[in-house]
Amino acid sequence: MAIVDLKREGDVFILTMQGGENRFNPSFIGDMNRTLDQVERSTGPAALVTVGGEEKFYSNGLDLGWLMGEGIKEWKNFIPAVLKFLGRVMAFPVPTVAAINGHAFAAGAMLALAHDYRVMRADRGFLCLPEVDIKIPLAPGMRALIQSRLSPVAFRDLILTGARIGGCEAKEKGVVDEAVPPDQVLPRSIARAASLANKDRQIYGNLKRGMYAETLALLESGEADFSFMQKT
Repeated sequence: MAIVDLKREGDVFILTMQGGENRFNPSFIGDMNRTLDQVERSTGPAALVTVGGEEKFYSNGLDLGWLMGEGIKEWKNFIPAVLKFLGRVMAFPVPTVAAINGHAFAAGAMLALAHDYRVMRADRGFLCLPEVDIKIPLAPGMRALIQSRLSPVAFRDLILTGARIGGCEAKEKGVVDEAVPPDQVLPRSIARAASLANKDRQIYGNLKRGMYAETLALLESGEADFSFMQKT
């Protein structure tokens, strides 16, 4: 099975991540970028929804098993690629909605935050930024991305506690736009995306680049702190 599936429903492209926990490794990031290429090459009204292919997971972030094993020497090449990918999603020139149908942890939560809008299931699944507990620092671009989406209180609490929050709490904190029953996550995401699909791509992308200029500059620079690797 391909890691990423892309289909179109009206004006909305639905990108389904089919890699189980959808952890970030070179194959996953490569397939995601190639799929985004397809959406960008399309013409006419368009919007993008991303969703996990399994009910339990949206994305659990970096593939630490690979990074601590076979990819141990790839940190300095791979993390900048992840940062640039997150920047690409954040600046994507069509409306984007994350359909958070399951767990969104670490870089997986950041992927959801990089979208324009977020719809999360209310009953099960957590969004979490656990870097304080897994002892991995946030790259400047990651920190800026998170800060640009959250209130100061939510930013402080999610970063410094590593708390796991469900859909209803995420909605209360303003982390997601909607918390809905599981069977409504994708339909509500598609509806929200479709309502914006007729926006002019050039203007939409230009506005996002202006709104998030400083964050995008940090993400696209690929800057990261690897000093923690000396302790592992």
